[in-house]
Amino acid sequence: MGKRGPKPTPTALLKLRGTFRKHRSKGEPDAGDAIPQCPDWLDEQAKHAWSQVVPQLAGMGVLTEIDGNALARYVTFWSRWKAAELFLAKNGSVYPLKDEQGKLKCLVQVPQVAIAHKLGMALSRLEADFGMTPSARSRIQAMPGGADEDDDPLREFMHIA
Repeated sequence: MGKRGPKPTPTALLKLRGTFRKHRSKGEPDAGDAIPQCPDWLDEQAKHAWSQVVPQLAGMGVLTEIDGNALARYVTFWSRWKAAELFLAKNGSVYPLKDEQGKLKCLVQVPQVAIAHKLGMALSRLEADFGMTPSARSRIQAMPGGADEDDDPLREFMHIA
């Protein structure tokens, strides 16, 4: 059986939200500050998405080198989702299914509808993990200059170790 409860929020996001408490995050590994390099195997649309998203995430302070695989997955899903949506815009979401006499039997959904839906759900999860949705960002309080937890003016009153 897996672990219960919500997934722990990454320390970088907790710091941006202003809710980081050092005593609650003991033993969490430091991922460093390096930014992941764009994999050469990505398609052109995914590389374009990478070039747009990486500076934004790095600017938010939530991206490290270890996040490269998750980000590659995100931009790959985004590229495939975009292709499915372009197909649907051009061809529609259903096609006619006819019987042996050529009479319309019913309308059938094209596979791209399900593909776009599943990729959209996967993208939503990854966007929330990276803080790329409005609700995820609403919980983040950006601190100018990358303030550290030791700079918390309420620290002495909260008895934080």
